Amino acid sequence: MRTPPPIRLVLFDFDGVLVRYAHRARLASLARVAGCTPQRVSEALFDSGLERAYDSGVIDTTTYLQRLGARIGATIDAAAWIEARVAGTQADPAVCALAASLGARVELGVLTNNGALLLDAIPRIVASLWPMLDGRVLCSGVLGARKPDRMIFERALAHFDTPAREALLLDDLFVNVQGARDAGLHADTVCDARSLRRVLRRYGLL
Repeated sequence: MRTPPPIRLVLFDFDGVLVRYAHRARLASLARVAGCTPQRVSEALFDSGLERAYDSGVIDTTTYLQRLGARIGATIDAAAWIEARVAGTQADPAVCALAASLGARVELGVLTNNGALLLDAIPRIVASLWPMLDGRVLCSGVLGARKPDRMIFERALAHFDTPAREALLLDDLFVNVQGARDAGLHADTVCDARSLRRVLRRYGLL
């Protein structure tokens, strides 16, 4: 029987693993602030490539909010953005409970394809985990690379001072799992508490 590799660090994806992301609810919240339709917000954020540019670290928060506001004809400040993100994001209690238990045995971190503003929303979204995750959430917009690019994994490992062979990434998208594996990390697909338990058992973490 193969001995599971020793894991020192478990990196959780955010949307789709620790939390459930409701795209429509987020768009609706921003639309109410702007007095426009959710479709217009979607076009301004996603069809234009603005969100991806921010998530990639190509533009900073001030530029991102200014361009969003200009495209939907309203002023969107950080507080309004955070409220919309919170409105569209709900913690998965079972997954968070497993993560909290796991944190007593190994280091935890979050590696997510999001811009820096998410750092101000996360304490409200996963309040039960926040003391454990404070200072341990890495956003692609801050790191200057997105999953599945190899660079983001290398920068995350450097941040945590952990070798790739001792790190495990848990993500709901297989393309990101494959990217992590290509960078030398252990990685597996997780989308709920059941799949998380299965993976943790495989690595001797449960």
